[in-house]
Amino acid sequence: MLTYRLDGTDLGAVRFAVSPLGELSLSLRTWREPGRYPLHLPWLQRTIPLRSGLDTDLLLALTNERLSLPDFLTPRPHSPLTRLADELGRMADLDPDVVAEDLAEVHRDGLPPALRGDPAATRDRIVAALAEYGRVCLEPWWPRVRTVLEADVVHRGRRLAQGGLPAVFEDLSPRIRLEGDLVRVQLRGGHTAERATSGEGLTLVPSTFTLGVTAPISVAEAPLLQYPARGVGTLWEGERARQLDDGQHEAVSALLGPTRTELLVALAEPASSSELGLRSGVTTSAVNQHLRALRAAGLLTSARHGRLVLYRRTDLGDRLLTGG
Repeated sequence: MLTYRLDGTDLGAVRFAVSPLGELSLSLRTWREPGRYPLHLPWLQRTIPLRSGLDTDLLLALTNERLSLPDFLTPRPHSPLTRLADELGRMADLDPDVVAEDLAEVHRDGLPPALRGDPAATRDRIVAALAEYGRVCLEPWWPRVRTVLEADVVHRGRRLAQGGLPAVFEDLSPRIRLEGDLVRVQLRGGHTAERATSGEGLTLVPSTFTLGVTAPISVAEAPLLQYPARGVGTLWEGERARQLDDGQHEAVSALLGPTRTELLVALAEPASSSELGLRSGVTTSAVNQHLRALRAAGLLTSARHGRLVLYRRTDLGDRLLTGG
């Protein structure tokens, strides 16, 4: 059990952020045990030929048989708009001794061959391997992944505003619970530790590549929890997330037209116009026109988050689709 104690003003210092490096690193778990990550099989299949030219020995060595990762691969991000290049740049400046210690903590029975040798050279090789992996296997799909992550942050922010911290932690993960000023996290392996946030606050990071909850191995690391993002089930879908039966589809299409019907169906979860265009094969400018019409009719609502405007169905939109 990991326990974070929110001290004083830290009760109001729970923040949300997105870590591209964390997503990239956590995705390595799917290489080792794809059967545990069935939702990501479409992506794994599409990237098989792309991975053949990567430094796979090193990338696979970054996790162990328990799927643990060294702490330097899951740094605390400071914004929902964090860039992978910035996080890799900070990793390139890490003290080689820190890299060596974190790797040794993950591989207690000895480092795999790909991670042995001069720590500075190993660090540089890791940075280069992750940069290429990110460019080839994550960057083409990053707008889709980012949309899911940022939509989750918007949802959590809304819950925080409406119900405070208890509402945020209520459905974050079955392994995380809030008890007064204590955040208790059930970790695999029976690991037990307690840490005061001590003015650092607690950063909550949604992830599409974690099944439960991921926390730093070292209690000395900045307080951080990575939890499963909402909407992962639709991440790799190329079609609408939910089917209407023939009668419903015909009736709603007669009223709205087929494209607007498809968009309304897809917006059971928040999404941006670019993500909707990617799913439906419609240009972003055309999608925006349809979204404005649906919003004007009260069928959608929108909220700005950073550079994105995220759309979601309203209760009226739900009732239109369900006949309620």
